[in-house]
Amino acid sequence: MTRRLVIAGGSGFIGRLLGKSLVEGDFEVVVLTRSHDEAATPIHKVQWDGCTLGDWAGEIEGADVLVNLAGRSVNCRYNERNRREILESRIQSTRVLGEAVSRCRHPPRVWLNASTATIYKHTFYREMDEATGEIGATREAKDAFSVEVAKAWEKTFFEASTLATRKVALRTAMVFAQDHGGVYRTLRSLTRWGLGGSIAGGRQFISWIHEADFCRVVEWLIDRDDFNGPVNVASPNPVTQREMMRIIRGACGAPFGLPATRSMLEVAAFVHRTEAELIIKSRRVVPSRLLAAGFEFRFPMMEEAVWEIEQRIRHLPG
Repeated sequence: MTRRLVIAGGSGFIGRLLGKSLVEGDFEVVVLTRSHDEAATPIHKVQWDGCTLGDWAGEIEGADVLVNLAGRSVNCRYNERNRREILESRIQSTRVLGEAVSRCRHPPRVWLNASTATIYKHTFYREMDEATGEIGATREAKDAFSVEVAKAWEKTFFEASTLATRKVALRTAMVFAQDHGGVYRTLRSLTRWGLGGSIAGGRQFISWIHEADFCRVVEWLIDRDDFNGPVNVASPNPVTQREMMRIIRGACGAPFGLPATRSMLEVAAFVHRTEAELIIKSRRVVPSRLLAAGFEFRFPMMEEAVWEIEQRIRHLPG
């Protein structure tokens, strides 16, 4: 039986990946979007502004699943305006979706809301899972703003009055995918230009997940009525930044990668209008709840994940 699923913020990079995967399964997918894309696709698109109730709320009535991925990209400089937009886009969209769900006569049975693995403390020495992971910022990682956003985002989500709807916060790590616009393509491009070396020493851990496993986790959580609360959506095997670049260099056939110091990274981040925190922070996050419940990752090791993505990229037309 076809199930109806609504994705808020589904026109972003992760939303497109998820929408494509779900529509190939047994889901009728509706995307709430701010864009005016009229392209013909199997996915029905409905406009919303992400902050006020409107006709779009009718799409949630009777839907089986709600997924919220809305939020301004964090790949920018954290000036006052961008900080405000990053925070408000997450809080406002989550709050108004909660209002829409609370007004439904037949609300979704499950609401999956985006969160981030960045909520955990910067660490080199211990793994962070849902039960024992420490939440907080560190001066070394310059992550105070990011952690503040993550905590406020989850607080708004879990405080929404939706008693008939199961709620899961997706604390998602970097999603490695074939398509342009994602982090893997950026890392691949740097590697092919000879810039795929260690950064700021390369000791910081990178938590990641293959695009197929991300979509499989979401589908799995939809059907697991015993799951609520925060869930780490990440491979069980985080690697150091140094090791990650070694793997990507090997897959791309790059013989070397120039290293960069922290000061060099700060300058590069300023030039490219982004923040060094995205690379400096050590995220050693593991998916203990998924593993304990028997979820099996198709790509648990980065070597396998990167190789599979590279094979698809190389066979693209042109």
